[in-house]
Amino acid sequence: MIDTSIFQDKKAVYYTLGCKLNFAETSTIGKTLKEAGVRTVRRGEKADICVINTCSVTEMADKKCRQAIHRLTKEHPGAFVVVTGCYAQLKPDQVSEIEGVDLVLGAEQKGDLVNYLGNLEKHAHGEAVITATKDIRTFVPSCSRGDRTRYFLKVQDGCDYFCSYCTIPFARGRSRNGRIADLVAQAREVAAEGGKEIVLTGVNIGDFGKSTGETFFDLIRALDEVEGIERYRISSIEPNLLTDEIIDFVASSKRFMPHFHIPLQSGCDEVLKLMRRRYDTALFAHKIQRIKELMPDAFIGVDVIVGTRGETPEYFEQAYEFIRGLDITQLHVFSYSERPGTQALKIDYVVPAEEKHRRSQRLLALSDEKTKSFYMRYIGKEAKVLMEHSKPGTKMHGFTDNYIRVELENDDRLDNQIVDVRLGEFNEETVALQGNLKNKPYI
Repeated sequence: MIDTSIFQDKKAVYYTLGCKLNFAETSTIGKTLKEAGVRTVRRGEKADICVINTCSVTEMADKKCRQAIHRLTKEHPGAFVVVTGCYAQLKPDQVSEIEGVDLVLGAEQKGDLVNYLGNLEKHAHGEAVITATKDIRTFVPSCSRGDRTRYFLKVQDGCDYFCSYCTIPFARGRSRNGRIADLVAQAREVAAEGGKEIVLTGVNIGDFGKSTGETFFDLIRALDEVEGIERYRISSIEPNLLTDEIIDFVASSKRFMPHFHIPLQSGCDEVLKLMRRRYDTALFAHKIQRIKELMPDAFIGVDVIVGTRGETPEYFEQAYEFIRGLDITQLHVFSYSERPGTQALKIDYVVPAEEKHRRSQRLLALSDEKTKSFYMRYIGKEAKVLMEHSKPGTKMHGFTDNYIRVELENDDRLDNQIVDVRLGEFNEETVALQGNLKNKPYI
C-alpha cells in the first residue's frame, strides 16, 4: 500500500477536456485523491498537484490540451503535473516533452493514478507509463455529479468498431464494461445522496456486456427498478445497437426519459461506407420513425460530421436532404479532422477547409430551425422540470423530461427539485423557454 502521509495538506487542481465520460473519470480521480488526504484548491491558491484529463478527438482537441497544460503549469508553478486521457494515451512521448509535465498516464493507469505519484518530486523530464492499446483490459467505475444536479454513471469503456476516421479505439482500448450488479449499487448510492437523475455514459454504451456476458437491455431494466432515481438518460448510442426492444422499453419505462442521442455522422450511404459505419440511412430513418411513433414528444439529438474525406458536393447534398427530412430535434455538427493512423487518410477526395465551414454552417442553421420548432410546440404547456443549482444573481435552469431547457427566477429552495412549471416564450438568448411555477404569471 502507498504511504498516503505525503499527501496530507496537499492541494490539487483538476482540468478536464472532452466528453462527459472524461468528466466522470476526473471526478473519480478527485475522490480517490481526497480519500488520500488531498483537497481541491480554492480560488487564489496554488496547487501542489495538477491533473489534466485530455481529449484527442480532433487536432483542435490536441491543441487545446497543450494550451491547458501550458496554462496550468504557469498558474501553479512547482506543482507535480499529471497528464492522462486520450491525448496522453495516443501521444505519450509528445506530452512528456512539454515543459512542466512530470507524469503521463495511459488509459490502463488512469484509475490507479494515486499509486503513480511517488513522493511528488518534480522530474527533469516527464515520465510516461502507458499500456499498449491491445492490452488495455481494466474497467474503472466512475460516477460524478460535478457542478450540476445530474449524475454521470460510466457503464462502459472502449470501442471495437474502428471507424475509418476515428482514433478512439486506439485511445480507449477494446470494449469492456462494469457488472450490472455493481452499476445498480452505484445508482442506489446516488439515490441515497439525494440524486434524482443519472445519465448513462460510455464510449459505445450499446455494446455493453462484452466483458460480463450481459446486455445493455438487461442493464436498463435493472436500473429502472432502483427506487429514488426519478430520471435516467441514455447518452450517445449507435443506431445499429439501439434495438427496437430498447426503444419499446424506454417508451413504457417508469424512469427512462424520452430523450435520445444517436450518431448519424452522414446522411449519405456512400459516405457511411467510407466511414465504415455499421448501418445505412434506411436503418437510421427506421429508428427515428419508431421513436416518434411511440414517443411523439421525444427529444432526438444527432451527431453529424461534415467534410470527411470522400464527401463530394453531391454526397453532402444527399446527406443534407436526408437530415432535413428527419423528425429530429438538434444536430451536433463536427468538422472532419484528419487523425494520424486512421484508414480515412487513404481516401483521395479531400474537402477544402472553407467548404467544410460552409457545410457546417448550413447544418447548424438547420439544427437551429429544428430545435426552435420543437420548443415552440410546448409554449403554453405544463411540464415537470428538474431544477439545477445556479450562481447567485443569475437565472435558474432545468430540463423537462424531454430535455427542453427551462429558465426560472433564482430560488435556492428549488435546487435539485422536480417542479411543475408553465412554459412561456423563449428567453432573450433563445436557448431556453421562460417559465414559472404553476399558478403564477409568466416571467
